[in-house]
Amino acid sequence: MEQIPFVPSAPNTLGIELELQLIDPRTFDLTAASDELLAQMANHPIADRVKPEITRSMIELNSSVHVHPKDLLTEMREMRSALCEAADAVGVTVAGGGAHPFMRWQERSISDTPRFQYLAEMYGYLARQFTVFGQHIHLGVGNGDEAIKLTRQLSAYVPHFIALSASSPYYEGVDTLFSCCRLNAVNSFPLAGHLPPEVNDWYQFEAHLSQLRTYGLAESIKDLYWDIRPKPEFGTVEIRVCDTPLTVERACQIAAFAQALAVLLKRQPQSEKGLWLAYRNNHFQACRFGLQGSYVTGDGQRLRLIDHLRSVFGQLAPIAEELGTSEMLGSLREDALKSGNDSRWLRGQFHRLRDLRSVVDAMSVAFRGDGGMATVAGLSAADPTAVARRRVRATSEPLLGTVGVQTLAEPDEPIIPRQLH
Repeated sequence: MEQIPFVPSAPNTLGIELELQLIDPRTFDLTAASDELLAQMANHPIADRVKPEITRSMIELNSSVHVHPKDLLTEMREMRSALCEAADAVGVTVAGGGAHPFMRWQERSISDTPRFQYLAEMYGYLARQFTVFGQHIHLGVGNGDEAIKLTRQLSAYVPHFIALSASSPYYEGVDTLFSCCRLNAVNSFPLAGHLPPEVNDWYQFEAHLSQLRTYGLAESIKDLYWDIRPKPEFGTVEIRVCDTPLTVERACQIAAFAQALAVLLKRQPQSEKGLWLAYRNNHFQACRFGLQGSYVTGDGQRLRLIDHLRSVFGQLAPIAEELGTSEMLGSLREDALKSGNDSRWLRGQFHRLRDLRSVVDAMSVAFRGDGGMATVAGLSAADPTAVARRRVRATSEPLLGTVGVQTLAEPDEPIIPRQLH
């Protein structure tokens, strides 16, 4: 059995990756401009941290390693400014969000790298459909055994990360009724899912990967599209379930939440009883209903996810004070409890604007900063979701509209989500 070296990292360090949308400012559709954008940034100091993604309508920003989330936020704001300046130069805009509201996967172009071309050949249309946008959070750990332990402990909080970051309610011109539809694309791949429950340490992880290789099911850890997985070459545990938030500020707040949670779980390990039994249902509830989904605890209690999250924030408060992140977690908590997540904000934008193109424009403005989401379309800073909306429940009809995807090319007609039923 081949050993997998684990490069140790300093504990409590963190970094993030953000997959971002490249938008044509005339049509507000995705545009295949990553090659031009990368060329424009080739001589910039951050060029090595701006990467292509699987299709040419995507770009990825990679942070450096940080101890303090505030320093991470400073860096991400600087990278955002550099990226937006380069995007302006090549005639595109940049947006966050877990999925583009009305793009067509058939029109996506695969990036010209050996791995991405291999994925396109192997997975067919799934590769182009994988034009969805996530935030990955890396947490530093000292060795492989610690990585497996933290992966298992964090798995109970996968729904919390999904719901806090959810920003993909629309897909291909449809209101999906999901808070996070992005993970449905991820879960199409055969090795999506979670760490096998029987893997309890690094040796067992090595044995599992060795068996996958022997059976011809995987070549490397990159093939494991798990919700949380170890990243031995970085010395981290990688949380992979988050949609890309609409702003770098929210992305860094969620990273600060992850850092504080990792500290809590190291000091107070949680029982894993019942974890895997409810895992898929909890995952679905968070994707479908976001913060209002139901959550089943390891001991069988059923409650609203937002209520469990409120308790978690209470547990994290003293740790955040130690880490100097009380303000960041306080803002995240207040927004979650009072305003909801980015998916709710996006639906609010559509209810006001009645056109998905205008929603995409608002997404680009929000990402750029310059006052952030609070100034988009004149919304107040106190409540960026304070617009007329209809609450979506499991038995609701989609919002409205009969415009099909085939009509999206019509430039003078508003793009309205078509009905699912």
